[in-house]
Amino acid sequence: MDEQDGYARAKRRVEEIRGFYMHLAVYIAVNLLLFAINMVSSPGTLWFYWVTVFWGIGLAFHALQVFGRDRFLGREWEEKKIREVMEREERR
Repeated sequence: MDEQDGYARAKRRVEEIRGFYMHLAVYIAVNLLLFAINMVSSPGTLWFYWVTVFWGIGLAFHALQVFGRDRFLGREWEEKKIREVMEREERR
């Protein structure tokens, strides 16, 4: 891998991380706004948490994609499996 490839890969990774943090910031801001609207418009009936819960699930998947990628079915796992399959094929 040359320096340009390394730079491009690092830049792509930083963009992914920045994208997650932007997603998190919007999640927090929107949910605070929804909480305020809920408390002003209908304090006896809480509905804001439905958005928080389901959007939170999506945010958790985004976090796994960005930060947990190499741990579960990620690039390292894929390369390891490719080597295993190639070794199996060579033994035949």
